[in-house]
Amino acid sequence: MNIHEYQAKELLAKFGVPVPRGAIAYTAAEAVEAARRLGGERWVVKAQIHAGGRGKAGGVKLVRSDTEIAEAAGALLGRHLVTAQTGPAGREVKRVYVEEACDIAREVYLALSIDRDSGRLVLIASGEGGMEIEEVAAHSPDKILRITIDPASGIEPFHGRRIAFGLGLDPKAATALIDGLYRAFNELDAALIEINPLVVTGAGGLLALDAKMGFDDNALFRHPEIEALRDEDEEDPTELEAAKHALNYVKLDGNIGCMVNGAGLAMATMDIIKLNGGSPANFLDVGGGATRERVTAAFKLILADPNVEAILVNIFGGIMRCDVIAEGVVSAAREVNLHVPLVVRLEGTNVELGRKILQQSGLPIAAAENFADAAKKIIAAVQEGA
Repeated sequence: MNIHEYQAKELLAKFGVPVPRGAIAYTAAEAVEAARRLGGERWVVKAQIHAGGRGKAGGVKLVRSDTEIAEAAGALLGRHLVTAQTGPAGREVKRVYVEEACDIAREVYLALSIDRDSGRLVLIASGEGGMEIEEVAAHSPDKILRITIDPASGIEPFHGRRIAFGLGLDPKAATALIDGLYRAFNELDAALIEINPLVVTGAGGLLALDAKMGFDDNALFRHPEIEALRDEDEEDPTELEAAKHALNYVKLDGNIGCMVNGAGLAMATMDIIKLNGGSPANFLDVGGGATRERVTAAFKLILADPNVEAILVNIFGGIMRCDVIAEGVVSAAREVNLHVPLVVRLEGTNVELGRKILQQSGLPIAAAENFADAAKKIIAAVQEGA
């Protein structure tokens, strides 16, 4: 789960991370009032969407008067902001963050993430602040510092000093800031904390000018205060609907719908579809405890995508029984008035009973014997319908 910049800053401030003062606004009038409460002579009006690259897209405006604030907020609110991370449709701006301007002497990049290779948290830092870290990695990988943190000892002062010396920051300030980031990451079950840019002010202090935080969905039950920050307007409505039925769904660009149990099997299913010249329309894992109702919901989600021209069901019955899946497939096919080819491959617990249910359903369901057979049959079904 991701949250907005202003929400991330509010959380980080509780852990001692220095952030500029700011206030959220939903109208131009509220933006003007927010600036008056903050005081000062210069402010920044920032579009709040779950995407990076807002500055390049015109979503960040420096303003110096009530008139400029109202104009900037009015121009952003209701606008579909298109960045490198939103896709061509962009994201509608429904709120702006009015923040006091600061004296920027230098910008750096700092993040805490999970290093899958080492199984540890990793500090990532670069002197190229304000840029997308992917661009820095592609063109100047030598400018990126990476420090893994031993989970047994946790964060230590020398971690902060290494970053400080590498980026030319004040060691005391950098150590305190990094300690705050680490505590926030662990105590809030975060998946990512990214400060880009972290600025060195004219007075030599450090300030998190922007902040991005993502959280482990599986740990949200421990953090109702974080769950309350969810902005459903920023999430894919189909994925939200999937979550309500305990389904793991991600929409893709292809035309072959996939319903699989188990993330690994789902990835392998998409791979074999690609290998045979097809294109998966989604990742959909129904889980090990799928019910007839959940399978029906999964079918509805797949068919809600107008690009889907065929569906491949690939089930290995371990915890999940094949007969339950087969009953769910038949029930779903009848309920949604299935109008695209359907190929089903079942293997595992009660597989013969599951196949019998499919055969006796009277529905045009093609059975597949194995992985390769399933892929070939679904590709052929798409080609025949083309």
